Parts: sequence; structure tokens; C-alpha cells
Amino acid sequence: MALLAEAGPPAPPPVVGPRSHRPLRRALKYVLAVGSVCAVATVGVVVGLNSLTGAGPVTERCAARLNGSDWYLSPDQADNAALVAGTSVARGLPARAATIGLATALQESKLINIDYGDRDSVGLFQQRPSQQWGTVEEIMDPVYSTNAFYDVLVEVDGYKDMAVTEAAQKVQRSAYPDAYAQHETRSRAWASALTGNSPEALSCELGPVAEGDQLAPDAARDVVVGRLGRDLGLAPATGNADPNRQDPASSTVTVDATPLTPDDPQRGGWATGQWAVATAHATRAVEVHVADRVWLREEAAWVGAETRLAPGEVRITVDAAE
Repeated sequence: MALLAEAGPPAPPPVVGPRSHRPLRRALKYVLAVGSVCAVATVGVVVGLNSLTGAGPVTERCAARLNGSDWYLSPDQADNAALVAGTSVARGLPARAATIGLATALQESKLINIDYGDRDSVGLFQQRPSQQWGTVEEIMDPVYSTNAFYDVLVEVDGYKDMAVTEAAQKVQRSAYPDAYAQHETRSRAWASALTGNSPEALSCELGPVAEGDQLAPDAARDVVVGRLGRDLGLAPATGNADPNRQDPASSTVTVDATPLTPDDPQRGGWATGQWAVATAHATRAVEVHVADRVWLREEAAWVGAETRLAPGEVRITVDAAE
């Protein structure tokens, strides 16, 4: 993307006789005064917008923290990152695979499922039907394209020990083989959080769910349940899938994430919990409870919970219509 050129210095005023200096100074003082008032007014408007109750953040964004630094993605990018990383966990792949997958998608599509690209490339990974990646319809399905990427990656001998850009290039055969490296640190931050290796490292700043976007409790839970199955291969422990549920009006889905990482249920819980935060914009989640911590949408942060959940247990509460 071309950068806008900075504006050059203003043209010097025309050369005039001595008598015109004083009026010019008065005019300049007037312009400066008006400019100062406008600047103060602008700041006031911005502050006012931020302080409106329920207005939400001016810019919605999500961040994964690594070594004290926050690495940001938009809510749409975070949603796709949750799928890419979640698929790697569901397939039993190491976090390194998620890092490679995320770096590749960031370079190829900026982690947006686009329907255009170089020649016939489309989708998250800009895969080409002419190179036997599948049909356009298949590649535009982010679940299909993500699994197609990992199907090839796992066949690359020694990919776990390769530089990210080298492993990605083995799969993509890009004309710009070194381009993936620039996304490595951001991808490691997101992969570490979404695979559960960095607990409480991912949060999103989101506005409140608009009243017009609220669903009935059953329908709201269905959205979460559908995404759990699609991205992580998990079913809810309670909720719509439980015919014996006692409270059909409940807006909370409880998940047993133990099958995701059988040898480390705590990691599975954090992988699922932070997946729920990364997808909150799409699922309308407002609370995510893992262990003794709970992410609150209105706080855009993890805070202490009143109760501690068992390792691997996750509770996702959505904003539903009453």
C-alpha cells in the first residue's frame, strides 16, 4: 500500500511593504487562536465519545501478550486466528504448527478470508485451484483451507525445527519466500495463547452487543456450540446438546475441554477459554470463565472469579435477548 506523502511546508507569504507587517501579524494571531480552540474542541469530542455509557471502545481490537508486549489483531482477524490455532490443537499438533499457520495466513491474506488474490488465489492461505488445492468453493471454506494447509505442513520433514519462513515456504511455494518472517513474533504470541500455553494472555476490547443483534438464549447458545464443534471439535457438557438441561433460558454453555488435550486438561481449558474470547465478537460472548479467572467483555480484561472451575472446564456466557 502506498504511503501518503507528508504535506510540505506552507508557501511563504508574498513580499510586501513595511506597512503590511502589522495586519499580517494580527491575522496570524487570529488563525492561531481559532486553531487552538478547534484543537481543544476536538479533544473534548473524543473524550466525550469515550466517556459515553455503553458506547464501547472507539476501536475494537484483540491482543495477545508475549514477553510483556501486546500484539493486536482486529476482531475479524482474531476470529480467523482462533480457527487456525484451534484446528492445530484439535489435530494434536504442536504450538509451532499454529505459529507457522498464523504467520502464513497473515502474509497471504492478512488473516481475512478474501475471495480474490494473485491469479486464481483465494481464501485465508491464498491457495490456488489450478495447483490442486481444491475448488474455489472449497478453498473459501476456512475450515477446509486450514486443514488443507496442515495436511501439507505435517508432511514436511522436520518442520518443527525449521524457521517459520522456511516451513511456510515448503507449503506455499511463494514468489516471496522471506516475507513470512515478519509475522513470526505476532504469530507466536497468538499461537501461545490460543494453544493454552500462555494462560490469561489474550483479551479483546469490544463494544456491547447491540440490542438488534441479540438472539434468544437457545439460538445464542447454538452459535457457540456450532463454533466449538467447527473450530475445536468439542461439544458442550451442558446446554443445547444436553436434553436434560434444567434451565432452557440459560445463556451459558459449559464445556469439558479435556478431550482437546487429554494429558494436560488445564492447557485445554485455557486454549478453549481464550478461543472463546477471540471469537466473542462473532458469538456475542460476554463472560468466559476458566479456573479461577473470568474474562468480562465490559472490562476487556481477566479478573478474579468467585469460584474455581475444575481443570479443563470452561463456561461461556453470551448476551441473549430476555
